[in-house]
Amino acid sequence: MKKIILAITTLTILVSLFSLNGCVPSQTSEDIEILPADRLVKKLEANRRKIRAFEGTGTIDIKSSAFNNSATFRVVMVKPDSIYFTVLGPFGIELAQTLVTKTDFVFYETLSNTVYRGDMSDDILETIFKVNLSFNDLIDALVGAVNLTDNLYKAPSTYQVVYDKYLIGYIDSTKNITYNYRVDVRDLGITDYSVKNATGKIVLEGEYSKFGVLDGVAIPYKISVANKNDNQLITISYKNIAVNARNIFIDFKLPADATVIQW
Repeated sequence: MKKIILAITTLTILVSLFSLNGCVPSQTSEDIEILPADRLVKKLEANRRKIRAFEGTGTIDIKSSAFNNSATFRVVMVKPDSIYFTVLGPFGIELAQTLVTKTDFVFYETLSNTVYRGDMSDDILETIFKVNLSFNDLIDALVGAVNLTDNLYKAPSTYQVVYDKYLIGYIDSTKNITYNYRVDVRDLGITDYSVKNATGKIVLEGEYSKFGVLDGVAIPYKISVANKNDNQLITISYKNIAVNARNIFIDFKLPADATVIQW
C-alpha cells in the first residue's frame, strides 16, 4: 500500500512540474530589463529610424474584393522617400519595375516595354500596390515597423507587461482613434498592433512574426497588414533581408526604346 501511495504521489508531483513548465516562460541567462512606457516608445522609434536602407526578396500576397494575386518580388527602400519594387517571374525574370517617391512615380512594364510616369498621389499608390495605404504607412509595412513619433512625449492610455509582451495603447482624442501595440520584451519587436475607431471597430491591424535581429534591430520576415475598411489584406514572406548595407541602392535604368506615357 505504501508503494502505491508513493507512486501516486510521485506521479502527481511530476504532472504538476510538467504543467508548470507549460505555463511559465523559459528563462534565459540574461536579465531582462522591464522598461517604463516612455523609454520603451523611444527605443522602438529609435529602432525604426535606424533602418535607413532596406532590401528584401520574397513573396507577396494581396487579397481584396477587386484583386487576389501573389507574386515573387524584390524591394529596395532608401529612406526617407524612395521605394523600388520589382515583380519577378520564373527564373527571376523581371516582369515589372516601380520606383515611387513622395512626389512622383515611374512604372515600367517589361512585356510591353512601356513606361508610365507622373505625380504621386494616394490613388496612384493604390493602383500600383493594390492596397489603400499612405506612402509612409507603406514604407513601414514593408519593413515591419510602426511609426510612433506622435507618441514620443505622450502618456499611454494603457500600459502593462503580460507574460513576455509589453501591451501599450494610445488614444487620439482629436480623431477618436485608439492604437494598441504588443511588443516582445526580449528583442523589442512589435508582434501585432490594431487601430480602432470611435465605436471600437478595428479599421487597421498588423501582425509581425519570424523575427531576425539585423544591425541590432528586430526585423520580421513574416508581415501581415489588413485594412478592414477596404477589405484588403497584404501578406509578405521574406526569404532574404539586408539592412543598412553599403551595397543597398536603387539602380533603375529604363530602356532607351521604351514607350513613355505621361500619367
